[in-house]
Amino acid sequence: MTTETPVAWIAADWGTSHLRVWLMDAEDRVIRRLTSDRGMGGLAPDAFESALLDLVGDTLGEGVTDVLICGMAGARQGWAEVPYAKVPCPAPTAAMKILTADPRLSVRILPGLSQAQPPDVMRGEETQIGGFLALERGFDGVLCLPGTHCKWAHVSASEIVSFRTFMTGEVFALLTKHSVLRHSTGGDDWDAAAFDAAVSDALSKPGRLLSDLFTLRANGLLNGTGAGVSRARLSGLLIGAELAAARPYWLGQPVVILGEDALARNYLAALTAQGAEARSVAAEDITLAGLKAARTGKDKT
Repeated sequence: MTTETPVAWIAADWGTSHLRVWLMDAEDRVIRRLTSDRGMGGLAPDAFESALLDLVGDTLGEGVTDVLICGMAGARQGWAEVPYAKVPCPAPTAAMKILTADPRLSVRILPGLSQAQPPDVMRGEETQIGGFLALERGFDGVLCLPGTHCKWAHVSASEIVSFRTFMTGEVFALLTKHSVLRHSTGGDDWDAAAFDAAVSDALSKPGRLLSDLFTLRANGLLNGTGAGVSRARLSGLLIGAELAAARPYWLGQPVVILGEDALARNYLAALTAQGAEARSVAAEDITLAGLKAARTGKDKT
């Protein structure tokens, strides 16, 4: 494979399950986007370079190509552990140089963020935050990043002041796949009214969550409640409990949800129902925007 436009540098987002790369020209325009299922979770540290070369090796020229990576490649189980930057701080731009066997590569990995109290960490989301701030300069408020581990980040004066992580998505997956609730929540059906009611219930009585979860199973057995209602109510209970705990972040603050998929829409619906000042933005290219901003920021230092 060849490219008509020379590759000036490569941006990469290395997650647990996938690798995404963007081949960039000298004007920071995307030449091509490539993906691989060789995520951090399936690689030993000495396999990262070959995994990268399998994806981009035939696009490299004779000289040295810079590669800037964010995400789980910098985790303890990744290519090389990159120490966390500590909040409060701007989105990181100082990346750690990684030794490579192939002389055509010059690889740097961006750090994640850590918080001392309460203890918390992120890897990858900080680059999304940096991308958002590059696109919406001067934003002061809260960013919500839904996902397997949902992040809430307070941003002020172009710095990430604090953040909290909630394992809501992972708990939902565990309950629907490995608990007794798997018998009651299968399929893809969805009931929006059930979701809204469950969010309200969990927000008003979060201490009842564990009992309310089993009620989903009992309702199916005794009252024939359908899987679509139970699935939506399970999501609503979990997100509602998250919102109850994250109330200091979103109450009275402008909130931007990074994403416009079904999960992001659920968060937007839940927040809007509580009168929060919330909106969502497309997040497809926001990681790339963060990588470009990090590279530009590093070039200026």
